Amino acid sequence: MWALVAGSVMCIAQPTFAQKSKQPSYSGIYPHLAMYNNEGECGTGAVVRWAGKLWAITYGPHLPFGSSDKLYEIGTDLKQTVRPESIGGTPANRMIHRESNQLFIGPYAIDSKGEVRTIPYKGGEGRAMPGRHTGNARHLTDPAGKILYGTMEEGFYEVDVKTLAPKMLYEDGNVDRDKETNKATYQTKGLLPGTHGKGFYSGQGVAVYSNNGEPGRKAEIQFDIESGSLSEWDGKNWKVVRRNQFVEVTGPGGIEGNRNPATDPIWATGWDHKSVLLGVRDHGKWTFYRLPKASHAYDGAHGWNTEWPRIRDVGTVQQPDYLMTMHGMFWKFPGQFNSQNSAGIRPRSAYLKVIGDFTRWNGQLVFGCDDSAQREFLNKRKAKGGIEGPGQSNSNLWFTPLDLPDQLGPNAAEGSVWLNEAVKAGQTSEPFLFAGWAHRGVWIRNEGDSETDFVLEVDKKGNGEWTVLKTLKVGAGMASNEAFSNADAGEWVRVRSVKATTATVHFNYTSDDRRAGTPDAIFKGLSNTGATASHGGLLYGLGENRRVLGVAATDFKGTKPVDAGYYELDRNMQLTRQEDAKIHAFIQTKFAIPKQVVTVEASSVLVVDDKGRRWRLPLGNDAFTGLTNEASLRICREVATERDLFNCHGTFYELPAENADGYAKIRPVSSHNLRIHDYASYRGLLVMTGIDPKAMQNSEHIIVSDDKKAAVWAGAIDDLWKLGKPTGHGGPWKDTQVNAAQSSDPYLIGFYDQKSLKLSHDAKEAVTFTLEADPIGNGPWMAYKSFTVKPGQTVSFAFPKNFSARWVRFTADKSCKATAWLEYR
Repeated sequence: MWALVAGSVMCIAQPTFAQKSKQPSYSGIYPHLAMYNNEGECGTGAVVRWAGKLWAITYGPHLPFGSSDKLYEIGTDLKQTVRPESIGGTPANRMIHRESNQLFIGPYAIDSKGEVRTIPYKGGEGRAMPGRHTGNARHLTDPAGKILYGTMEEGFYEVDVKTLAPKMLYEDGNVDRDKETNKATYQTKGLLPGTHGKGFYSGQGVAVYSNNGEPGRKAEIQFDIESGSLSEWDGKNWKVVRRNQFVEVTGPGGIEGNRNPATDPIWATGWDHKSVLLGVRDHGKWTFYRLPKASHAYDGAHGWNTEWPRIRDVGTVQQPDYLMTMHGMFWKFPGQFNSQNSAGIRPRSAYLKVIGDFTRWNGQLVFGCDDSAQREFLNKRKAKGGIEGPGQSNSNLWFTPLDLPDQLGPNAAEGSVWLNEAVKAGQTSEPFLFAGWAHRGVWIRNEGDSETDFVLEVDKKGNGEWTVLKTLKVGAGMASNEAFSNADAGEWVRVRSVKATTATVHFNYTSDDRRAGTPDAIFKGLSNTGATASHGGLLYGLGENRRVLGVAATDFKGTKPVDAGYYELDRNMQLTRQEDAKIHAFIQTKFAIPKQVVTVEASSVLVVDDKGRRWRLPLGNDAFTGLTNEASLRICREVATERDLFNCHGTFYELPAENADGYAKIRPVSSHNLRIHDYASYRGLLVMTGIDPKAMQNSEHIIVSDDKKAAVWAGAIDDLWKLGKPTGHGGPWKDTQVNAAQSSDPYLIGFYDQKSLKLSHDAKEAVTFTLEADPIGNGPWMAYKSFTVKPGQTVSFAFPKNFSARWVRFTADKSCKATAWLEYR
C-alpha cells in the first residue's frame, strides 16, 4: 500500500537469455525467490536490472526507521543473494543516475560493479534520512551532483551522489515520534493535502509529488470522499495542482529522468471514485484526461489499496515500448504522449496480481508483486469467517513472456465523467478515452427538473480538435442508453449539457471474450463437482520464519470430510507428512470454512454484505448447492494484499475490500465446474486443494505428497482467467411473490458475454416489467427497457452485444408471482 516514480531505459548490456534454473517454477513464479519479512506486509517496492543483475527491495507497512526487509540481488542463474547492507523500511523509490553511473533504490546506492552503499534512516551524525522513501527525482539545479528523495509523509531531501550526505529540505512527518517507544506517528506536516505520498519526478523547472490518501476514520470507510493531491515545487514554494488521488509521476525518460527536462512532458496517473485520471504537464500547464477502470479493488480514500502503479519502458533502446499498470489493467502507453498529441493509449488485458514494479530482463518481463500480507488491514468481512492472514508476510517476482500483458483477462472497463453532480449550462466534461474497444456505450441520467440536450464531441486524432458526434435529448428525471458504432470514431470523447442540471454520464466498454468454455489443461487433476471423492485440505502459511505452507489434509467421500493428516509444502515444493498436532489443530480450527455466509436459493445466490446491502449472483452447476451448504468449499479468502478472491457456486470473482465498495464492485473472473476445497497465497503462488484421486501424480501444476495421500495445485492467480469465460444462470425472481412497483434485489450482469432474459408471471392480466440497470455499482439506477407480458406468456429477450452494466433489477406494475430468469453463456 505505499508509492513511486516510473519508466525504464536499458542502460547496461544484458545477456540475451537467462541460464536455465534448476529450481521449480509454476506459471513463471519461482518459489525459492520468495521474499519474507517480519512485518504486517511484505510488498515488492522496486525491481530494476542493473550491473548485470536483477535488484529488488521489499517493504513493510509503516516503517520509516528501518525494518526486517531486504535488498535482493538475483543473478542470471536465478540465484538470490540477500545483501548484508539491508536496513529495510518502506521503500519503493528507484532511479538510475546517469552521471555517477549508480542505481538509487530504497536507501541504497549501487555502482556499476554491484557495490552497495547505504544511507541510514537514523543516527549517523547528520547523515540520516528517515522516512518511507517513495520516489526519486533529478535535482532541479545540480542534476549531475545531487538527487532528490521524497517520502510518503512529505519529507524531502537532496543527496550528494558521491558522499551520500543528505540535506533535509522538508522534515518527514515521522520525525515527531514517541521518544520512549520510538514509534512513528505517521503524520504529514500539513505541507500538502493528503496523507499517503506516492510518486516523485522532476522536469520543466519543478519537482512533482503525488499523494493518494486522506487522513481520518472517514477515509477508512468511504471510498468517494475528497482525497489526495498532485503538487509541484519550484525549489522554493509548493503549489497544489489538483485535489484528487494521484500515484505515478514520470515521463518519457522514466527511471533515468527526462533527457530533455525543459521540454519533455511529465505524466501523472491517479483516480477518483468516477474514473482513472491521467495528467500531462507540457507547454507550462497541466492537462487532464479520464480513462475507464477495469477493477475497483484499487479504490479507497485512504489510498492503501493501490501499491505503486507504473508507466515503464519495457522495450529496447532501438524500440521503446511503454507499459502502464492502472486499476487492474495493462495499458499500451504512447511514449510521445502530450497535450497536443494524445493519441494511442489502448487497453491490453486485465490482471489480478498486485504489482508494485516491473522491468524487462533477459527477454522476459519481471513483475514485483505484493502477494500475501500477515495483516489484512481493513479488509475484513463476514464471508471469510474468523480466518486469519498468513503467519508471515511474503511476496515474489513473476517472470512472464513479453506479450503476457495481452494474454490475461478481457479488457472490459467503465467510468464516469460526471456522477450525480451539478453541471453548469454549457459546461464541458474532461476528455474520456473513446478508442480501443469493440463495443462501447454511454449511460446518461438527467436529474434536473427540465429536459436538456447532452452534446457528445470527439477528438478524432488526439490533437485537440473537437467535432460534434451526436446530441442526446434526455427528459427531466429520465435516463438514456446509447450504443456507439464502429463509425463513431475518435481518440477521446467529451460531453456538455446545454442546460444547467444534475447529471450522470457513464461510459461502458467491452471487447469480445474469446476464451473457451472449458478449462485450460493446466487445471487437469482438480476434482470436478461430479467426483465421488476428492483430496482437499485447509491451507495456512506458517509463521515464526518457518516459511512453509501447512496443509490440514482432508479426504472427501461425497460431502463427508475425513481427516487425512498434516502435511507441509516447502520452498522446493516438496509436500511431506509431518507430526505437529498443535499446528494441525490450529489450522483446523482457525481456518475452518464458515457456514451460511451466503444463501443459495432457487433463483440465485443471495449475499448480504457487512453493510446490510443485498446482492444476487448467478448459479452454476446444481452440485455446488450441496457443497456450499455443507461448507465443503472455501468461498472467500484474501490471496492478494487487501483484496479477496470470492469463489461462489462455480465462479471466481475479484472482490474489493468493503472500503472500496465491496460487493457493489465485484467482478467475475471465470466460471468452472471444479470442487476446490481451499485456496491461499504462498510464495507468490496461488495454491488450491481439491485433487482428483485418479490424478495423484506429480505434473506441471500438481504436487503430490511423498506418501501419495495428499496433493495440491500450484500456479499464478492470473491463471484463473484460463478456466473459461464467466457463465451462469438465475435471476432475482423465480416463482417469487412480488408487490407492484417494488424493486427486486440487484442481480449481477456485468462482465458476462452472451446474455438473455425470460420473463413470466401467474397473473390473469398483462403485467409490465421494467428492467433497470446500474452501470456503476453504487447507483443511480436507470430505466433500460419495459416488457409487457400477457397471461401464460413467456417473453424472451437477447441483450445486444453493446449492452453493458454492472447490475440489473426489475419491477412489475402489478402484484403477482413472477420469474425474471437470465442466462449467461
